[in-house]
Amino acid sequence: MDEKLKIKISIADRVYPLNVDMAQEEGLRSASKKIDIMIKQFEENYAVRDKQDVLAMCALQFASQTEQKQIDNAIDGEATIDRLKKINAKLDQYLDK
Repeated sequence: MDEKLKIKISIADRVYPLNVDMAQEEGLRSASKKIDIMIKQFEENYAVRDKQDVLAMCALQFASQTEQKQIDNAIDGEATIDRLKKINAKLDQYLDK
């Protein structure tokens, strides 16, 4: 059975009740803490008056990190494929002898 947990997550001084799978709880709590840390950093470093602006900047920051990881993984994947092709070519040369 997929039992749901009832948890409360606090983000930007607001509490959000959620029903989540047990496997999701730790990740959600960790994400909530990271968001609150980022909010504090934005508030300390920039003259931000509105929580909406801070939350938008947090969303942009997290989205850009995700996008950058995807770009980095795509580049790493291409490099890996190139290395495998070179190894394959060397093996073909060796086997042809």
